[in-house]
Amino acid sequence: MYYTLQSKRLILRPYELKDAPRVQKLANVKELAETTFLPHPYTLEMAESWIKTHSSIIEDGDAYPFAVILENEKELVGTMTLRVDKSHNKGELAYWVGKEYWGKGYATEAAKEVIDFGFNRLNLNRMWAPIMSKNVASGKVLKNAGLTYEGTLRQEILRWGQYEDTDIYGALKNEYNY
Repeated sequence: MYYTLQSKRLILRPYELKDAPRVQKLANVKELAETTFLPHPYTLEMAESWIKTHSSIIEDGDAYPFAVILENEKELVGTMTLRVDKSHNKGELAYWVGKEYWGKGYATEAAKEVIDFGFNRLNLNRMWAPIMSKNVASGKVLKNAGLTYEGTLRQEILRWGQYEDTDIYGALKNEYNY
């Protein structure tokens, strides 16, 4: 089932193939890739290929990739994806926001909507998100969205020839207060 979510300033909707050029433009920024799990360079073909996977994963209930759209401007500014682990009844947040939109609260606002969606529409027990430890701004997003820092996995990933620590944030449905 396809869902559209709305907050005060944002619409979170399923991607359309016509979004691919905008996704490519926003995601193809090295500063963004340095602190996320996005590949760099990020090509139009990668964006198109990624969007083409969405219908099957949404229909199977495995993930819900939302295009984050500014409601008034009708402009795509990033993504907020919920990956569902059905075996353990939990959801993982994965997201990014285009550099020109950093520091405006869009990621936090979108995260709150998707966390609410996971807990209240999908009835998940746990929501969590991994981030690179060096991505301090992303840690603030998750805290402001109501997730709690749970720990650091040291040298968890190998990124561009260097090991990176990963911080884990999470919340349980019965403890979530946002």
